[in-house]
Amino acid sequence: MLAVGDALADAYAQGRFVCVLGDAGVGKTFAVHTAGRRLGELLPLDLRAQPAPADLRAALHRALGLGGEAPADPGAADTLIRRALAVRPRIVVVEDADRLSASCFEYVRFLHDDLPQGLCVVLIAQARGERSLRAQRMLATRSAGWPCIWPFTCDQVPQAVAALHPLWQSVAPGDLQALDARLADGCLRRWVVLTLHTQRALAATGAKKPDGDMLQAVADRVDGGRRP
Repeated sequence: MLAVGDALADAYAQGRFVCVLGDAGVGKTFAVHTAGRRLGELLPLDLRAQPAPADLRAALHRALGLGGEAPADPGAADTLIRRALAVRPRIVVVEDADRLSASCFEYVRFLHDDLPQGLCVVLIAQARGERSLRAQRMLATRSAGWPCIWPFTCDQVPQAVAALHPLWQSVAPGDLQALDARLADGCLRRWVVLTLHTQRALAATGAKKPDGDMLQAVADRVDGGRRP
């Protein structure tokens, strides 16, 4: 969170790119959105699997709230988008950025270079997509940082999970580590699932905090009763 927050703050202040890397479920999007909301307006782009520049135009048109459908003429669409982006700084967020084509990167570069204040663009990708992003030469001189998010280590789990939600603060560190080893492997997304199921179990039983039996039942429900 600190690394992403620092890199995003620099990118936002300078109107530059930031590339956030990490395996699936470690909290990349969570970190970006949490840090980004403290800085300014987020524009997350809803894109199809292999987008073309036209998809980027349409997604930006929607995210900027320009109304109606994006103009079919690329020049007219870009004029509306550039005018809206020039009003005030925004943070454009692109998921699975390593899947963007060269023409999509060129389009984002065009928007960035066209605005006097630049454009803060967050490119989120899995760790294996770093090579694809590094191959885009334009990012080398326009990026404020390349933070990478790693899964929690076994030693980090008790403190990190207790910070995730108050219900884990009453659970012994060893029990949290055992639960992580069985189901989560330090993955934030899996701990969110465990938290939700444990909350439901507490509500159903009226208990104030989870005990060993409840955690065992939750683990069995999540993984179907399989054992490592």
